[in-house]
Amino acid sequence: MTQPISVIAKSLVRERMRTGLSLAEIARRAGIAKSTLSQLESGNGNPSLETLWSLCVALDIPFARLLEPYQPATQVIRLGEGTKVVAEQANYEAILLAACPPGARRDIYILMAQPGADRLSHPHPAGSVEHIIVMKGRALIGLMDAPEELGQGDYICYPADQPHIFKALEPDTLALMVSEQN
Repeated sequence: MTQPISVIAKSLVRERMRTGLSLAEIARRAGIAKSTLSQLESGNGNPSLETLWSLCVALDIPFARLLEPYQPATQVIRLGEGTKVVAEQANYEAILLAACPPGARRDIYILMAQPGADRLSHPHPAGSVEHIIVMKGRALIGLMDAPEELGQGDYICYPADQPHIFKALEPDTLALMVSEQN
């Protein structure tokens, strides 16, 4: 019987990315050579049970996760559905589309805003980053000291561990936000 090295390779890359650790750090924690891990992630090699077990311990995952192909579930949320929160001091709503599963570091929101009171955000935890795509309208978005004016289809990424702003410049401004936390 041959080992499913292609499944193992994809699983190793996926799980290492999930942890945010480098190839060198995972190899060190597993007690294997960095070149060995690199080969395994490339789909080469014939890893022993002991090597795979050490990698699972280093990645803090069950052994079976390396052997089962990842099959993401499909989820559809129609516009206007989802868990909504409304700001008290701004004409601003956020609808949560996807929360971080354990071990992940991202949340996805639809932002709906009207001109008027600006949405001023205090710094989030260190290492936080926000990605925003304006889907409709125009807005002033980004760091409080250097916001950028964005229009439909424009994208911005900024460190959210600093004070930042979202100011709608047109009625019914709509944006997609991906918030990352480390």
